[in-house]
Amino acid sequence: MKTESPQGHNRFSVRGRLLLDGRLVEGALVVEGDRIVEVRTDAAGELPAPHLQAAIVSPGLVDLQCNGAFGFEVGGSATALRALAERLPSTGVTAFLPAVVSATAAHYRDTAAAFAVARTAPGAAALGLHLEGPFLSPARGGAHDPGAIAAADATLDDVLDELLTTGAVRLVTLAPERRGGLVFIRSLVEAGVVVSLGHTDASFDQTIAGADAGATLVTHLFSAMSPFQHRAPGAAGAALTDERLTVTLIADGVHTHPAALNLALRAKGPDRVALVTDAVAAAGAPAGKYMLGGQTIISDGESARLSDGTLAGSTLTMDRAVRVMVALGGARLEDALAMASGVPAARLGLVDRGRLEAGRRADLALWSADLQITSTVIGGAVAFEAQ
Repeated sequence: MKTESPQGHNRFSVRGRLLLDGRLVEGALVVEGDRIVEVRTDAAGELPAPHLQAAIVSPGLVDLQCNGAFGFEVGGSATALRALAERLPSTGVTAFLPAVVSATAAHYRDTAAAFAVARTAPGAAALGLHLEGPFLSPARGGAHDPGAIAAADATLDDVLDELLTTGAVRLVTLAPERRGGLVFIRSLVEAGVVVSLGHTDASFDQTIAGADAGATLVTHLFSAMSPFQHRAPGAAGAALTDERLTVTLIADGVHTHPAALNLALRAKGPDRVALVTDAVAAAGAPAGKYMLGGQTIISDGESARLSDGTLAGSTLTMDRAVRVMVALGGARLEDALAMASGVPAARLGLVDRGRLEAGRRADLALWSADLQITSTVIGGAVAFEAQ
C-alpha cells in the first residue's frame, strides 16, 4: 500500500471523466496537500505535474456496514481494524464504518477499545462503529445470536452510555417495535448517532413512527424485515414510500434480486439509496470457513451462510456493488457511483467527503472503463495502485 502523493509531490493533478453533480464530465482535479483545490472542466491552463489519469474519477467510496474482509473480522482486535483500513482502498473505499453484530457488553467494550487504538491507522478511515444490534426483532434476527438479541436491554443498559461517551458509535441499527424503541431512537439521535431501522418485524405504522422519532436510514432493504404486502405494507413498504428514509442495499445479486434492486431505485430515487457491502471476513478471500460474531460461517465465494443456509453478511466489495447496480439493478453509472460515495457520506453528515469540490478532502476512486479500481487516493496520498 502506498501512502505518498505521486512521486512524493505535495501538488498534483488527476484527469478523467469526473463525477460532478450527477454527471460524468471530462475534466481534471488539482490536489494540494490533503485537499482538492481546483476542479477544471475546460482545457485552459497547464495542470501541475505529476498527473494521475483514469477513465472515471469519483469521490472515494464510503461503506456504512463492513463486518470484515480479507480474512479479518471486526471485533475486539485493533490488528484486524488496521488490516481492513490497509486493504479496503483496493476496492475504492476511502472511509468505512466497522460493523459489529449482536454481542455481549464485554465484546462491545473490547471492540470500542480496539477502535480507539486503530482509528488513526493509515488507509481507509474508520469513522465510527456501526452497532447492528442487539436491539433487534427476535423474529428477524437472521444470522445474529438469538441470545444476544434476547439480552439486549440488559446489555445496552450496561454498556451504551459508556460507548456513547467515548464517541466510538456512529450508527445503530435497531427494531423500532421493541419496547422502548422510540425512546431509544430519540436518545441516540440527541447523542449525535445516526439511527437505522433494520432486522425488524415492524408494521408499516411502527416503521413510520421510527422515522418520526428520528431514524433516517433503513438497513439492507428487504433483508431481515417485514415484507411488503398490498394490505400490510410492512417495514419494506414504509421504507420505500417515506421520503425521510434512505435505504441501504446489498447489491450482490444474492441478497436482493435484480428486480428488487430496480424497484428500490425507482421508488426512492438515487439520492435515497446507499450501497453497502455488509461484508464479512470471507469478502475478498477464498471460499472456506470464517467467523462472524462467534459463529462459524461458510463461504462458497459468492455468499456466506450459517450451516443451516441462513445468509450471514456478504462477500461483496463496494466496487463490485457499483458494477452489479449498473449491470443488474438498472442504475445509471453516475447514480451508482453516487450511491456508493456521496449518498452515504451525506447521511453520515460528512461535510468534507463525498463530492468532487474545491475544499473537500482529496479522497478519490479512480476507475478503468470497465469499472475496475485502478488507484485510490486518500487525503491526497495514493493508498492503492493496481499492478
